[in-house]
Amino acid sequence: MPAITAFRQQSPTPEYDYPRAERRLHGKPQRTTWNHFTSASGDVSAGVWACEPGSWRIAFAQDKDEYFYVLEGRCRVIDEQGHAAEAGPGDALVIPAGFKGVFEVVEPIRKHYVIVERRN
Repeated sequence: MPAITAFRQQSPTPEYDYPRAERRLHGKPQRTTWNHFTSASGDVSAGVWACEPGSWRIAFAQDKDEYFYVLEGRCRVIDEQGHAAEAGPGDALVIPAGFKGVFEVVEPIRKHYVIVERRN
């Protein structure tokens, strides 16, 4: 039987990365991911993500959505038409499949995330 995943009872190994050079717009922010859950089929993952201030272009795949809830810090997601959504502690956003734009970390951020990849 599958078990409940309690984040506070886990200590996943952090993964570190940076936005690719060709996507970076401002700074060279280090991103840290603690993945707490991946479904058996690999189409859902959830965890905690943290990042230093900076901005970069993002382009989501046509089958990938992300929900996130900001724990601390502040970010801004800007679409290709220049419309921005800001999020701070207690705010949640969904970045839909196929989204293209800019992700900007205004203040060091930490968030819970859930990524869903639809299988065709």
